[in-house]
Amino acid sequence: QLVESGGGLVESGGSLRLSCTVSGVTVDRYAMGWFRQAPGKERERVSCISSSGDGKVYYEDSVRGRFTVSRDKAENTMYLMMNSVKAGDQGDYFCATYPSDYCEGKPGYWGRGTQVTVYS
Repeated sequence: QLVESGGGLVESGGSLRLSCTVSGVTVDRYAMGWFRQAPGKERERVSCISSSGDGKVYYEDSVRGRFTVSRDKAENTMYLMMNSVKAGDQGDYFCATYPSDYCEGKPGYWGRGTQVTVYS
């Protein structure tokens, strides 16, 4: 089970940290990703982290340098630290697990999402 939290209102230029609490499997067992869906747009992947054996991290171009994905094994949680937030970052954010060690193919399990609203 994946449960996102941490969404809410954030001022443009501000920061927000999203959490994805994992149950039923260790947070680093599989590759995991963060996705977002803006109103009227398709869901897109913004970041992904491979399993602990590989540890590679991927960022979508528009968030690279501003967002940071991480995992905490003790909390069994994946995080997305969002800095220098822009209006284009607004949307529903979802975490998901991949059925392998790598950020490839389609995720197998999804959380229900958390909403991020950016104001100026």
